[in-house]
Amino acid sequence: MVLCTFRLTMARSPTLATVNGTATRATSLYDQLRADLLGGALEPGAKLAIEALAEHYATSATPLREALNRLVADGLVERREQRGFVVAGISEQDLAEITKTRCWLEERALRESIAAHSTGWEEALVLAHHRLARTPRSLSDSRFEDNPEWEPLHRAFHRALIGGCGSRWLLNFCDQLADQHHRYRRLSAPRAFAKRGVKTEHQQLMEAAIDGRADDAVALLTAHFERTAKVIRDDPGLFAPSGL
Repeated sequence: MVLCTFRLTMARSPTLATVNGTATRATSLYDQLRADLLGGALEPGAKLAIEALAEHYATSATPLREALNRLVADGLVERREQRGFVVAGISEQDLAEITKTRCWLEERALRESIAAHSTGWEEALVLAHHRLARTPRSLSDSRFEDNPEWEPLHRAFHRALIGGCGSRWLLNFCDQLADQHHRYRRLSAPRAFAKRGVKTEHQQLMEAAIDGRADDAVALLTAHFERTAKVIRDDPGLFAPSGL
């Protein structure tokens, strides 16, 4: 049985404090656990032992259980009878479902954003693309070395694309699926993404959206997500039995 296996070496978290006097310990724990789950620090299928987690995050069991229950609702943690909490597993079938559903929802959000086409939406999209395009994916030209500044800007660009849809519910669902896609990408070997250049894909997406070419923009976005899924599927070690 795998117990709270951390992929990355992490120092013990400091005692949690409130943020601006309003954030609870459970909310802070939720944010920390969510970041570790999305970043691949906790392996899929690993048992999340309350005592071990409480020691690592310097907290008590009650706020920890509250945070874990919130992560169950997000689909990042599973609650199993007799086993308690475990990190959500991964599979090719799950990845395919996430990709398909994300394509469905973001198509609608993108079409609605293009149809509404406000000045604020266009300016936000252009700015998000500019920031992303200026940020290298890798810190090294000779080998792939993940640039921590790239991912938040990448996420902001995709959010800006659909940000004018006018539905917070739709955006929330899209954000949840984007989290799931991100988790798979982080778990996949960095070498899988080393040779993929997405700068042109992002440029074409932005131009099609701003020009009002909804069908082209949707086709580009769908192809973009499906290419990502294929890169992940082609990682030879990700779905090996020993990795679960």
